Amino acid sequence: MRALVFDAYGTLFDVASVTSACGTVTATPEPFVALWRAKQLEYTFLRTLMGQYRDFWQVTADALHYTLKRLGLTATDEQKAQLMQAWLTLQPFPEVSETLQRLSHYPRLILSNGSLHMLNQLLENTALASAFDAVLSVEAVRRYKPVPQVYELATRQLGCAAREVVFLSANGFDVAGAKAFGFTVCWVNRTNLPLDELGATPDTEIRTLAELPNLVTTWQ
Repeated sequence: MRALVFDAYGTLFDVASVTSACGTVTATPEPFVALWRAKQLEYTFLRTLMGQYRDFWQVTADALHYTLKRLGLTATDEQKAQLMQAWLTLQPFPEVSETLQRLSHYPRLILSNGSLHMLNQLLENTALASAFDAVLSVEAVRRYKPVPQVYELATRQLGCAAREVVFLSANGFDVAGAKAFGFTVCWVNRTNLPLDELGATPDTEIRTLAELPNLVTTWQ
């Protein structure tokens, strides 16, 4: 094992923490967040297939506008701006900070769909910027996960073989893509979901990152 590479959204940071901000435009923010997140991911897949890249900030804004229209809601420009800003202040999952500290003797990277602007702002706002040796964004290849070119960013950065990278994600499509690329994959299955039927099985599965430090010793 040469390095630990983490997905950001849903793995390190709780996407559901935008719920409170969404409560300013709807009395039922949970389904609003679920639809917003689903369209956000759907647009990354579709834009990659169409060869029409837009950065994750724009994709998130487009998904927000769709969600408002789909649910028949209205929002002022100020409210929309506040909803977008919520993505820059997502809450880390409770165990993240301590886990990263315990693993500080390993190179730790982020590899995310997020734009560098979004990721850097988020890390600064959550005081986690110093916990990572590098932050890699899909904007370098202008395509989204799970295309192989995204995962290749990590091996280029580290100068190592894919199997020497332990990649961690809570997202099923990301787990499948990373495994297909050749990473050693750890699925952070926070909500105890079944594995996606994509013909890819992670090397190991955990419920939270708190399990990671002990697990790492088995890979040395």
